[in-house]
Amino acid sequence: MYLPPRQAEIVQLARDNGRVLVEELAARFEVTPQTIRKDLNDLCDMRLLSRIHGGAVFPSGVENVEYEARRKIAAAEKEAIGRAAAGLIPDGASLFVNIGTTTEAVANALLDHKGLMVITNNINVANRMRSFPQTEVVIAGGVVRGSDGGIVGEAAVDFIRQFKVDYAVIGVSAIDHDGALLDFDYREVKVAQAIIANARHVILVADATKFERAAPVRIGHLSQVDTFITDVCRIEAVRAVCHEAEVRLVEAGRAPDRA
Repeated sequence: MYLPPRQAEIVQLARDNGRVLVEELAARFEVTPQTIRKDLNDLCDMRLLSRIHGGAVFPSGVENVEYEARRKIAAAEKEAIGRAAAGLIPDGASLFVNIGTTTEAVANALLDHKGLMVITNNINVANRMRSFPQTEVVIAGGVVRGSDGGIVGEAAVDFIRQFKVDYAVIGVSAIDHDGALLDFDYREVKVAQAIIANARHVILVADATKFERAAPVRIGHLSQVDTFITDVCRIEAVRAVCHEAEVRLVEAGRAPDRA
């Protein structure tokens, strides 16, 4: 398929970084935002990209975006989400933390907490928190996924089922507008389901780009979590699910209302 040079470069940028933004592309190519929007619309019509608010992402289907690229997607938003989640978890708590770049942001925000017991199937979280003596880190056994350091499989599921913890911090690959929570790897889904079943309070952390993505394997439903923390939720159907299921919705990217 032939693409004009600018559009070809946009696709490559999206592949490398996970997403592209209209304003950044307009500055990079020294063209108007309207020109970039037309490029993105053309690329989305060809199914080379998928539109999100303010830009586009490399399309997801049955395979996730590379892990290092996912780290760069909505990095500032994930940091804000991480701080908001950490603010809900008191010192001395026990918690699960599963695989994901957003859950890693939560782990970073928890480093000042004291007396935590963190059980994780995420090698990156374990490695980040292990050097802080005020936190006890317990890591699941199982198959290590080379792409992202996640530990998956039946051994990990059996390990998780040994615990009943105060909090679970979980991430997902996609959120359908009907509230379905989705992922790409059925092995990780089984671990996530065990985590949800064995926590007293489940905190879902996901930035707004997850509303624009699709993944093939169902973890569960938004109604199964207690708190959902995102940067901003513009999807009225998702807000309605939270309201009906009495899920606390926290928008970490929104400025607080002023009296």
